[in-house]
Amino acid sequence: MKGRRPAGKPDPQPLPPSADLAALARGGRINFFGFVLRLAARLPFLLIAGRLYGAEALGRFAYAVLIVEFAAQLATLGLKRGLAQQLAHTDKPHVCIVWDALLVAAIGSVIGMALLFAFPQAMFPNSEIYGMEWLLPTAVIAFAWSDVMLAALAYRHDVGATVRARAVVEPWTISVAALGLWFVSPRDGLLFAYALSMLAALIASAIPFLKSYGVPHGWSPDPATLWYMARRNLPVAAADAVEWGSRRVDIAILGLFVSPAVVGIYYVAQNIASLPSKLKTSFDPILGPVISRNIAAGNNEAVANQVRQVGFWVIAAQSAVALALAIPGEGVLGLVGPAFVAGTAALAILLFAEVVAATATVSESALIYIARKRNMALSLAMIVIQVLLSVALILLFRRLEWPEIWQAIGPALGLFIALGMAAIAKARLLSHLLKAPVSGWRWELLWAAVAAAVAGQLAILLPEWLELSVGIPAILIAFGAVLWWRGFTAEDRELFRMKKSDIEDLSLPDPSTGGDAPR
Repeated sequence: MKGRRPAGKPDPQPLPPSADLAALARGGRINFFGFVLRLAARLPFLLIAGRLYGAEALGRFAYAVLIVEFAAQLATLGLKRGLAQQLAHTDKPHVCIVWDALLVAAIGSVIGMALLFAFPQAMFPNSEIYGMEWLLPTAVIAFAWSDVMLAALAYRHDVGATVRARAVVEPWTISVAALGLWFVSPRDGLLFAYALSMLAALIASAIPFLKSYGVPHGWSPDPATLWYMARRNLPVAAADAVEWGSRRVDIAILGLFVSPAVVGIYYVAQNIASLPSKLKTSFDPILGPVISRNIAAGNNEAVANQVRQVGFWVIAAQSAVALALAIPGEGVLGLVGPAFVAGTAALAILLFAEVVAATATVSESALIYIARKRNMALSLAMIVIQVLLSVALILLFRRLEWPEIWQAIGPALGLFIALGMAAIAKARLLSHLLKAPVSGWRWELLWAAVAAAVAGQLAILLPEWLELSVGIPAILIAFGAVLWWRGFTAEDRELFRMKKSDIEDLSLPDPSTGGDAPR
């Protein structure tokens, strides 16, 4: 089958440096809308879960979903990020490559589902299994296949599909389903809502995938190719699992030491704190293909420039959001319910842990192509340090007879320290390999943070409803204004040059036609 063109759209060719920057900025803009849409949908879910289901049910849900998504991450065998390299270095029809990848993910999913079916207590270690919760592992294959399909579409610069599936369909489905299912099963409604959201996201991923790649003709599974694909992607799979696990292992540890109610409070804080990290993933669908092409062309300087540029964008955006959510943290958590205000300290630590992590995660976008084994080793070392610190701090706080909710600060601190160490190590390794600086840090970020802190301190003097409705925008505006005038270059402003094609890629309606909103 060599030499044949893949079905669907022609594959994008390597881009010149200026086009690379424009592509990165455009992908970031489109997925930033996805971040806003995801935020708009995630907050109703947290409100529904916190107000209707309560902290204990939410904690039980959090631990079960943690295990299911971990199995799904392993099932993809690193193809979420490794698929771009597979497609960039083959003369085999791309439609066959992506269907090989789906078959690999299916095999991994079946293994993961079988283990969870056999040992359902792994999902519910601190609570009883009453009814049909043991069917939850069926979400594994939906999650894994959706990730692989969206990665294949991202290679062809279709980032709008990721926005629709992950930022519109998935979060709104779980929010609406959680509300409706509360009237049916207040105990298990969250779990069923999650399963429905995974199915909806799979359908939303499959429709554009089939339009772009189609069904392969003359394709048959190649065991040798499948084994090579799985073996080659093991380091990437391990790094992906560690990256994902570093944001979940704290929940796993807490579930072993504290009550489900405390896990539920921490879960809400973690979900809010994870919102800034979605800004980094806004660039993932386009950054991977751009970097893989420049690495294939031996253009290390361009790779360093791209990592440095995106790193600055991500650090700036995450810092602004972290300050806007941390300063009025009590009010933010109070929206979910009075019981959740106790997680304010954990929320602040987790928010700034995501800022610290930005350099490591952007550097990893290149390391998975040029030093995958060393990157994997650093990732494994990071999560080991995180686990040891988290357990040690919980035991220390328990020895000091601190309340359970204060013991929950231990995993947050462990994550913060481990991510800081990983950021330094990965940035230095990538800089050494590319022989160019890769850090996105600029001192102008500090001045912007000072301005945001001043605005925040004034905001918390206001009544709570004004603190949130006026204070959060004021903090963001203060940070953005200082950075725009003191820290942005012409290249940075490329991110804000909105074009009509960006809106079209989101399939948003044209107001003049009265079209329907995207589903």
